Amino acid sequence: MKSLLQFLIVLLLAVPLLMAQDNLKTDDVLPIDSTLVHGVLDNGLQYFIRVNHEPQKRAELRLVVKAGSILEDDDQQGLAHFTEHMAFNGSAHFHKQALVDFLEKSGMRFGADVNAYTSFDKTVYMLQLPTDSLSVFKKGFQVLEDWAHLLSFDPVEIDKERGVVIEEWRGGRGAGARIRDKQFPVLFHGSRYAKRLPIGKKDILESFKPSTLIRFYKEWYRPDLMGVIAVGDFDPEQVRSWIVAHFSKLKNPSDEKPRLYSDVPDHDETLYSIVSDREARFTRVSINTKIPFQLEKTVGDYRQSLVRQLYTSMLNNRLDELLQKANPPYLYAAAGEAEYVHGVRFYSVDVVVKNGGIKAGLGAALKEIERVRRFGFTATELEREKKSALRGMEQVWREKDKQKSAVLAAEYIRHFTDDEPVPGLDYEYAIYRAFIPKISLQEVNAVSKLYSTDKNQVILVSLPQKDGLQPPIEQQLRAIRAAAIKAPLTVYQDVKLDKPVIAPPEGRAAVVTQQSDSLTGTQIWTLANGVRVVLKPTTFKNDEILFLATSPGGLSLAPLKTLQSDDAADDIAGMSGLGRYNAVELQKYLADKVAYVSAYIGARREGLQGSASPKDLETLFQMIYARFRAARLDSSSFLSYIKRMHGVLQNRSSQPASVFNDTLNAILTQHNPRFKTMQESDLDKIKLKEAARFYRERFADGDDFTFFFVGNFIPDSIRPLVEKYLGCLPVVPGREKWKNVTYHFPKGVIHKELHKGLEPKGRSVLVFTGPAVWGLRERMILSSLTDVLRIKLRERLREDKGGTYGVGVYGSLYHYPLQRYKITIDFGADPRRIDELQKTLFAQIDSLRNFGVEASYMQKVRETDLRSFETNRRENRFWLYSLYGAWINSLKMDTILDYPENVKNITAGDIRAAAKKYLNMQNYIRLDLYPEAAKKPADRAD
Repeated sequence: MKSLLQFLIVLLLAVPLLMAQDNLKTDDVLPIDSTLVHGVLDNGLQYFIRVNHEPQKRAELRLVVKAGSILEDDDQQGLAHFTEHMAFNGSAHFHKQALVDFLEKSGMRFGADVNAYTSFDKTVYMLQLPTDSLSVFKKGFQVLEDWAHLLSFDPVEIDKERGVVIEEWRGGRGAGARIRDKQFPVLFHGSRYAKRLPIGKKDILESFKPSTLIRFYKEWYRPDLMGVIAVGDFDPEQVRSWIVAHFSKLKNPSDEKPRLYSDVPDHDETLYSIVSDREARFTRVSINTKIPFQLEKTVGDYRQSLVRQLYTSMLNNRLDELLQKANPPYLYAAAGEAEYVHGVRFYSVDVVVKNGGIKAGLGAALKEIERVRRFGFTATELEREKKSALRGMEQVWREKDKQKSAVLAAEYIRHFTDDEPVPGLDYEYAIYRAFIPKISLQEVNAVSKLYSTDKNQVILVSLPQKDGLQPPIEQQLRAIRAAAIKAPLTVYQDVKLDKPVIAPPEGRAAVVTQQSDSLTGTQIWTLANGVRVVLKPTTFKNDEILFLATSPGGLSLAPLKTLQSDDAADDIAGMSGLGRYNAVELQKYLADKVAYVSAYIGARREGLQGSASPKDLETLFQMIYARFRAARLDSSSFLSYIKRMHGVLQNRSSQPASVFNDTLNAILTQHNPRFKTMQESDLDKIKLKEAARFYRERFADGDDFTFFFVGNFIPDSIRPLVEKYLGCLPVVPGREKWKNVTYHFPKGVIHKELHKGLEPKGRSVLVFTGPAVWGLRERMILSSLTDVLRIKLRERLREDKGGTYGVGVYGSLYHYPLQRYKITIDFGADPRRIDELQKTLFAQIDSLRNFGVEASYMQKVRETDLRSFETNRRENRFWLYSLYGAWINSLKMDTILDYPENVKNITAGDIRAAAKKYLNMQNYIRLDLYPEAAKKPADRAD
């Protein structure tokens, strides 16, 4: 009866969709989704309002300004972005830091729920607000109005913010930025985009006058360039009235400047940029071809975009296949369309290769593209990709009432700024169903002609600068392309795969015990073979089931002499396919299915994780069963893994961040050989035979495993699959346990410096460690302590001193293998200011230890935690990992629901006691990173 009702509900939902599908014509103009309320005020400001109930009691608000760095005058480079920063530093109704203070007290997190960004052509301000507090929600529209035309631009706050923005600029410097600085002027040849990176120029950021910044704000922050977006769980008419009240008063300037977009001029010749850098990690070649840009206005335009999507997906499948070879020609290759800047579309082919591998890697990718151009795709490839596209869109459509408000808000931003169509999921799915089955092979193969042009082409090459690695010259790149076009090629041979991954098992093991927890809605089953299953059915998503399986053991059972092989076992298994199929075949078999399973082997546990649509649940169980009974670790995949890892690791030591992290890990683990970071030389120690043995040992005993399933299923309907597939897992007498082979934290105060890197950027990390008594409440107190410290350090180091772009504070209370804790504090800064900022940091720690925390900070942390729990508890992933955490820590399942009460019971006294206990000034590591050119500590300025 339940199955019949579900069928009828789906059928009723699909009736309007089927009717729309029958009536679609290619010259129909794409409509605007009827659920979206769109209006234009008399001053030209546009608004977009959409009721959406996920997450509940929340709203996403956006102020979008069609103004970015492209509009800056020569003396304003970086000030579009600087204006965005000033929006959080004082306005008519929120003096200085009052805005962030108000939002944090309302339970919103700065950076996660409250943020902004600036690009070439737009600036976007983002708020997530609770809607169950009408006063808070309503105040959000005052925030948007203040951003739109009431910023203060206090000179004192401007000078403070200079340091913050310069630190953001500094944090972005490195090999990638240096390469980009040389290649953007070539990619955007003759365009203003080449000269207006949003971050701007350091000398202008340091010296501009406030009047120059205000000039940008006055000229470009005007209602005819603004859009207000509100998506969430609210009364739409009330929201519309607030928008009208707050934004109708805005006026456009009388001497209004025309808002123009910059073109990227055409060029007949191919342009090249070849850049080498000491700190570059990979060799990369990117062929970018400017192609005609057309807005999608009609159903026919949308249909043509689907043709191009099918072409790109099949081409990338071909490129991925080459990665599975025993000697793969590249580390990565992909092709597709990209819209780097407004109104300009490129077709890009990106290839990443090992040192000296440009000829082989680029040549292989170009030959595959030429093979498609010359012979086209096969009918079976197209049929498979059509099914995959339809299945993917079907899954999205099934979640139409569970879409996240932030996702919809992002879509409406693109609609406002770039004219992206927003016909709604019903209409889009109808287009898919009506047209994808009728797209012909000839149409898809013809797409090659669109992308096969030498005009408007830019070839970018970047590579490490090191002895013995010679950069290519233009003639060599031309020769590689010419050779690919002339190469003798054969027609691609495809295979059709329709058998299951593994033959289904015979027999079953029944559920012999069953427990239920009414508070959490969970059931715990034990099968006759000893396998345990924890189930929580939900309706948070219509088309999602997540699962996790865990067993004790992991790498703690690996002998040191075979550790490298054992550590690579799960990666090799993941690359080798499963059951009947190798990796390429498995991808083809799963093309029209939504099911995924991967194996992992961690420090103390091994297991599986994955997801599936309810429609493909049996495929998921077949793959779970195959991971035990028919895992593959084949020689071809092994050799591919080793070759690719050589390419990944060979230049790792050239990056300052990698060396810094490796150094910190070595200090923290006291050079324990079991926990050292993998180096290229370690690859020679990996043996396939050992890896295969270790993998099969870890998955030889099914009754060691506990499985967790969370999502849209009915327990009675999943029971036959559980009994059939999990009930037939192998069983070995006895139970494995993990071993305590962990490292020990160092004791005392350790302060070291590392000099690495070309850029004038520094980094400092503090790590506090020590023994602790694990407990759920104690873990929450430690989390609250780190939250308080993060806010305080942001206020002091960023807002007051302008010394850093951000401070990371992370805390962990470990239960296994030893009860202990770790708190990490991490920030980047001008290397000349690290000591100064560390003094401020230690002063804040001293204050917490000796004087405790003010009530306002407790309110912020408490409200943020409670608001986060409200939304998290309606997420499948939250329940999956919360149930897993309760299980492995031997807690009752319903302790998950105690979280709000536990948060409310944490006091300022608890935080002060935790600060004294965990921020131990006699036991920490401090590691500072300075550039290679930095002077010794005695010569550095305080």
